[in-house]
Amino acid sequence: MNFTLGFKAGLGDSSSMENLEKQLICPICLEIFTKPVVILPCQHNLCRKCANDVYQASSSFWQNRGSTTLSTGGRFRCPSCRHEVILDRHGVYGLQRNLLVENIIDIYKSETTRLLLPKTEQQQLMCDQHVEEKINIYCLTCKTPTCSMCKVFGAHKDCDVAPLPLIYKRQKTELNDAIAILMAGNERIQALISQMEDICRTVKENGRRQMQHISDKFDELFAILEERKRELVETVGREQDQKLGHVRSLIRLQGDHLEMSIKLVETAIQSMEEPQMAVFLQSAKEVSKKITDTAKATDIEQAEAGFESMDHFIINTEDVADMLRGIDFPSGEDGEDGCDEAPEDLTNSPGQSGGSGRC
Repeated sequence: MNFTLGFKAGLGDSSSMENLEKQLICPICLEIFTKPVVILPCQHNLCRKCANDVYQASSSFWQNRGSTTLSTGGRFRCPSCRHEVILDRHGVYGLQRNLLVENIIDIYKSETTRLLLPKTEQQQLMCDQHVEEKINIYCLTCKTPTCSMCKVFGAHKDCDVAPLPLIYKRQKTELNDAIAILMAGNERIQALISQMEDICRTVKENGRRQMQHISDKFDELFAILEERKRELVETVGREQDQKLGHVRSLIRLQGDHLEMSIKLVETAIQSMEEPQMAVFLQSAKEVSKKITDTAKATDIEQAEAGFESMDHFIINTEDVADMLRGIDFPSGEDGEDGCDEAPEDLTNSPGQSGGSGRC
């Protein structure tokens, strides 16, 4: 149904509204409370923003004084009564909202707006079928406001009706209750979000700690491998030096023998060139004896066959390599990695295991 607009005189006592306004003034900003409004343990009210400003200022003060605060919350004093307010880890967001005060503020603002309008401009809905009739009843059958004439003679004569103020009050109460339920649900969701954020921080910290643990363990393995590598390389180096020293001593021995043989050959050639037979015969006998002795000295020590081989130092690392590749997290009873199991309940307190999925 379409309505035409009429006007009626406004109602309300301005002095009462002024008294009500005094009760709705925030002691911090000296303005009407700005929603959301929080209620302190001492039953005084503050705008949440103002409460947060007081808390931030108080936190800076106590930190400058060297005082310790709660591990996850803080404290400040009520500006009205100086009562000390202790906050939990959610800070001022952990304070309860005063939905009653917020509803009063809405009513106050609505009435203030109505009182500020000129009396002749306050709107009254009029029936579009009966121009002189005000909309004063509610058709329960058609779910629409209407006038008395429509009930008596018009389209709603066979419908069930009720006084408009009664239905207005009832539906406004229902809507207000629904808003309160929704706001309570929003508070629970906000608390759940805060809890999930705590879980995220805990997961990140646990992950960082476990990654550091794994890095430390592999650093230990690297250190063991490096130490063992150094020991084995030193063992091969020592035998290499021993073999090189032995072969080089044989080389020097053979070189000395060769040098002596060359000198003996040169001496024999010089004797062969001696023209005097008597002189030749005196030296030839001794030279011949030295040549014979040197020629017989053929049993000179030399390196054994395969002396140069270092194959006995070959090591097999395949088993160790397979073992290193097989390093993994402990498996669960079902044979799958324990890390693949999802936590049973992500809403557990931070720091508690949510299931058997901890690695």
